[in-house]
Amino acid sequence: MTLDYDDLLNSIMASLDRTKQVEVNDIPNIDLYMDQLLTFMEENLRKSARHPGVDKILTKTMINNYAKNDLLPPPIKKKYSKDHIILLIYIYYYKNILSFSDIQTLFEPLYKRFGNDDAEINLKDIYTTIYDAQDEIIAHLKEDIKEKYGRAQESFPEAKGEDKDELQMLTFISMLSYDVFIKMLLIENIIDHIQEERGDTNKKKKKK
Repeated sequence: MTLDYDDLLNSIMASLDRTKQVEVNDIPNIDLYMDQLLTFMEENLRKSARHPGVDKILTKTMINNYAKNDLLPPPIKKKYSKDHIILLIYIYYYKNILSFSDIQTLFEPLYKRFGNDDAEINLKDIYTTIYDAQDEIIAHLKEDIKEKYGRAQESFPEAKGEDKDELQMLTFISMLSYDVFIKMLLIENIIDHIQEERGDTNKKKKKK
């Protein structure tokens, strides 16, 4: 069976448009109990799940583990604030590519220095800034995907039928995978650098 490359590419582009972050104004301004929090996360993030309706976006056990690993501050009177939700959204995106230790490195200044509405820059400001950049990121990503897709279609011109389809799809997936691999290495190197810098800073503070 010959693949319809145009349909597949259109499907990929459409899926990118459906995976936008939750808009900051859609995050409740009132504190939520655990069940309300789980419902909100399920309703707003299920479209980015691999198997919507089957994959669990978030569970009570997950939230408790995040708190134990210092990724999330404890709830206040069993309620979760807008800041909690923002942190949980980022954990949802990060957890598939970063370890808890790496996420903890990124989150350390978030709720300790910026988790305060009175702060000059707060979590809502940070979330909004990153949210506003996503349209440009997705636009660049679409162009990159189209370029890789085109190169994959030009590969193995000597192959025929299903052999050609499978080899070209493997080429396309390999290009995407290598791109992800390199970016993961870059992120890990940056986080290692952050950890080293903080370690040096802490040592200097102790000497003083």
